[in-house]
Amino acid sequence: MGSDGKRKKRGRKPKTQTSLDPTTPTLNDEVFSVNNVEIVNSTTPTSANHLENRRGRPKKRPKHSPEKPPPLTNGEIGVATPGEGVARVLPAMDAVVKVFCVHTEPNFSLPWQRKRQYSSSSSGFVIRGRRVLTNAHSVEHYTQVKLKKRGSDTKYLATVLAIGTECDIALLTVNDDEFWEGVSPVEFGELPALQDAVTVVGYPIGGDTISVTSGVVSRIEILSYVHGSTELLGLQIDAAINSGNSGGPAFNDKGECVGIAFQSLKHEDAENIGYVIPTPVIKHFIQDYEKNGAYTGFPFLGIEWQKMENPDLRMAMGMKSDQKGVRIRRVDPTALESEVLQPSDIILSFDGVDIANDGTVPFRHGERIGFSYLISQKYTGDNAAIKVLRNSKTLEFVIKLSTHRRLIPPHVKGKPPSYYIIAGFVFTTVSVPYLRSEYGKEYEFEAPVKLLDKLLHSMPQSPDEQMVVVSQVLVADINIGYEDIVNTQVLAFNGKPVKNLKSLANMVENCEDEFLKFDLEYDQVLSISLSLRGCLSIVVLRMKTAKEATVDILTTHCIPSAISDDLKP
Repeated sequence: MGSDGKRKKRGRKPKTQTSLDPTTPTLNDEVFSVNNVEIVNSTTPTSANHLENRRGRPKKRPKHSPEKPPPLTNGEIGVATPGEGVARVLPAMDAVVKVFCVHTEPNFSLPWQRKRQYSSSSSGFVIRGRRVLTNAHSVEHYTQVKLKKRGSDTKYLATVLAIGTECDIALLTVNDDEFWEGVSPVEFGELPALQDAVTVVGYPIGGDTISVTSGVVSRIEILSYVHGSTELLGLQIDAAINSGNSGGPAFNDKGECVGIAFQSLKHEDAENIGYVIPTPVIKHFIQDYEKNGAYTGFPFLGIEWQKMENPDLRMAMGMKSDQKGVRIRRVDPTALESEVLQPSDIILSFDGVDIANDGTVPFRHGERIGFSYLISQKYTGDNAAIKVLRNSKTLEFVIKLSTHRRLIPPHVKGKPPSYYIIAGFVFTTVSVPYLRSEYGKEYEFEAPVKLLDKLLHSMPQSPDEQMVVVSQVLVADINIGYEDIVNTQVLAFNGKPVKNLKSLANMVENCEDEFLKFDLEYDQVLSISLSLRGCLSIVVLRMKTAKEATVDILTTHCIPSAISDDLKP
């Protein structure tokens, strides 16, 4: 017992900082949502007065003042390692920059205009080749991007070189030579192992200066990337990752970058669960850009598969006792592999690596990972060897890998939405950003079941197929009775199937029939008079022709054009 006669109570929680709500608008995806901010002490204790991190009574501190550690130079920071007197040095702290972005998002519900612009701040870091890495969601729909170095009061205009939406990485550069003076690029390290120490550096909420939080790698597996709606390799760490940490580097003990902070888990039962984009994904993005001059994406197999863990199912499919694999449920008709793969094929191996019945492959010692990891290591256009079991016969194919296209795309990659207006009917295409605009962040629960079913299960039948809907009806005399039609799919026009929005616009513009007839889902029919010939009822009701009514409607609602630029001939 110490001289003060008081004992330290076990189990008492230290006081935590009150959660802070950012005053600036946040990005539209639900990332970086952990509320509690851990304060990490950046001072480096010497070996003489270092307290061991162990149970029991604390040692008495010496009465004399300890010697001060030597000052750190070049922007270095020393982070104490529990149980050791030697500090870990992060020599690339000056390479971490603050990213300021002005966003102007499209208005998917009113596709002829954009939303009010807003600003956000995040983190980034300098790499070789006078380039800067950050997150894709940090510069999504950017209007202007500026960077500020640590300890500087100057913001430099940045140019966006590439945005990898699927992997949530963006590549920037700055033309001003002054920005690069005195900055050493970050070096990348290898994929860390479980329980390896990591330090996340960035500019999160709660202050304006650089912040350092530390933790360990707690999990390595295929993760769901929220922004890209894809599944790629990811690291789970227990270091605090908050809004503003986006794009900041995660360092190992050697001061090497092992990942980019990009999202965290929001759940009432979870604390300090953050996710980091690992170096294999980062290097894939960089090499893809250097090889092709642009980001081409990660390849995917255009199939749906099921596990083969049931022994009766394996026997029914003609598998031998020593054979393992997964069964193909469906094949995307637009995918290149549809030429060789068939439903009910059993995929036994990919590029010579055997696939288990649960869809995993060996990863590292004592670890397994989903076989999609093997595919994501490839590049678009690469060939891959695949072995399948079909009708109890083993077949081998060489397939060309490509990016996977969905009927309802998860993102629009910065492009403005397409639309077409005729007689007050607003036609557009369905995407995940559109569903989020119409039904909010909980669109997976609020959107109509028909749309969600197509989002989750429908595959395009042709490369240019789109899901076209009547988004809304701008009320006018010509469309009386149709005002309640909202987000209903268009199946055909004048008896011809609607493949995409551009084909619909062309058919309407070139139509010479007396009526415009749209066949909608739920067996609804829209019929609009194109001319006044023989339509005495419209004359009595002072109805105008569809094209004349469209001009008046555009003027009333201050809409600049009845058709988006990408649909114009």
